[in-house]
Amino acid sequence: MTLTACALGLAAGVRHAFEPDHLAAVSTLVTGARPGRATLRFAAAWGAGHGAVLLAVGGVLFALRAEMPARVADGLELLVAFMLVVLGVRGIRRARAEPRRPVEPGPAPAAPAASLTALPFLVGTLHGLAGSGGLTAVVAAEQPSLARGLLTMGLYGLGAAAGMVALAGVATLPLRRRQAAGARALAAVGTLASGVSVVVGLAWGVPVVHRMLGWA
Repeated sequence: MTLTACALGLAAGVRHAFEPDHLAAVSTLVTGARPGRATLRFAAAWGAGHGAVLLAVGGVLFALRAEMPARVADGLELLVAFMLVVLGVRGIRRARAEPRRPVEPGPAPAAPAASLTALPFLVGTLHGLAGSGGLTAVVAAEQPSLARGLLTMGLYGLGAAAGMVALAGVATLPLRRRQAAGARALAAVGTLASGVSVVVGLAWGVPVVHRMLGWA
């Protein structure tokens, strides 16, 4: 596999991280979070779950030269859409509570690592499941051998994880000026981002339901 092909795999993964569903997911995950390493840990956990599932499920499908059943693929997409709506509602509730949250001086107490990574890891896993079928089909059409196919998927997952970490870092820049901007301004941003997540989830899920019910 050439260096150019490796670079393209990484670049495709980075671009994948900036798709609307991922933008919506990360914006709601960081709503109410304190900026810094914890937020980047959110994104890294998402990338780990996303990449691991892409490599595992996509690798099995590629090795068997099989396609994910359409019903299963639709079900996974519907699950991701539902998850985006749930994350959006969660983010709106947290944002509405933000102005009433007292701002305590000094560093915030550290949360357990498991509590920081469990939810984003699950979100990344579901995203990876929903995308593994399509990625496998693309890789199978371009890579003749199992080793090269797995390498392509691994680089794609790595690029997506790197893109999500970068995205989370940029998304939380306003949070670094929390006291200067004020809690109400921060709550407004969080509500907007979470509302977008709900809209994206509904826009994604409704066509899937129509397709599953044979209405489209």
